Amino acid sequence: YNRTHPLSGERIAALEYVLQKSPYWGRGADPALQARYQRLRAKLIGYVSEPKDTLKAYPLSDTRPPARVARAYAFHKMAEPDKALAELDALLLATPRDPYLLEMKGQILLESGRVDEALPPLRLAVAAANNEPLIAGMLGHALVQSAERSGNPATFAEAEKVLRTALARDVDNPFAWLQLETVYERRGDKPRLALATAERLTLTGGSPVAALNAATVASQGLEQGTPEWIRAQDIMQLSRNRAEDAREKKGRR
Repeated sequence: YNRTHPLSGERIAALEYVLQKSPYWGRGADPALQARYQRLRAKLIGYVSEPKDTLKAYPLSDTRPPARVARAYAFHKMAEPDKALAELDALLLATPRDPYLLEMKGQILLESGRVDEALPPLRLAVAAANNEPLIAGMLGHALVQSAERSGNPATFAEAEKVLRTALARDVDNPFAWLQLETVYERRGDKPRLALATAERLTLTGGSPVAALNAATVASQGLEQGTPEWIRAQDIMQLSRNRAEDAREKKGRR
């Protein structure tokens, strides 16, 4: 037992002996990585904490990037978007193409009802982040909201393109499928609306019967042999299996 279960002090000494041979021993954290970590930490604190607690941890006198990011979320949660945007704009002066700052700016504008103002920073964020799916999904949402207000078919077309590109990289995004449902509904494209609904229901654990019905409608309206038609067949079979499993589980109770 003593040979296979050394005391804690011996384990620590053995680990230190190995680590001290590393060229990174005693050098401390990489400053660039530490800066990214502190900003991420501040963003999470601002997002989950009560604004008063965030402002206490990051007072106005603190002008470091992490503090500004945290306060931006705090002010946003306090329904003071101009103060939140001022914090982000101060950071964007130094790094105007930072995709995550641009995303935050677009999110704050969008959630404050300033939909059209949110589009430029979100477009820049998507471009700077190489079409990162979650950021693209937010842009798609903003485009749908803008198109709903204006009725502009070109904006709906851009929303569809952005959302389909995002889903090509991350198909497991029910929010993006929900936005596509709106696009197809406004266009009157019932088969693709049904397919998007079936995708969303499948991802969110919705009723397998509802998913089966939606996939069936899609299958009947889409051209046979196309990727979308094949996907509808897959969802139909998956939904049948899930419905059967649910019936069997209910019968065993």
